[in-house]
Amino acid sequence: MARPLVIKVTAGADAPERCNQAFTVAAAAVASGVPVSLWLTGESAWFSLPGRAAEFTLAHATPLEDLLAVILSAGRVTLCTQCAARRDIGPDDVLPGVRIAGAPTFVEEITADGVQALVY
Repeated sequence: MARPLVIKVTAGADAPERCNQAFTVAAAAVASGVPVSLWLTGESAWFSLPGRAAEFTLAHATPLEDLLAVILSAGRVTLCTQCAARRDIGPDDVLPGVRIAGAPTFVEEITADGVQALVY
């Protein structure tokens, strides 16, 4: 079995290429059967809300909405607790399948045996 992959994305529309890269890697890993946990932090927190990924565009890139759907289909998507609070996003606001969790959970995930972690 492939080693689990934890990806933390901090960029959103403010750094579209970096943001899209994180989602692309996560979706490709999910499609390859790799266990994936994608963390939405900073400006990427907005993509936890319905419709926000559809608003994101980047030339020559798979639509973010499609990438997120792939990740949600077989991976885990987590919205950072503090990032959610700073944006007034609550558990009832997020897409189905998105959980809200904080730094202790992130640390637990990235320190698990065999886990690979990436930050974008």
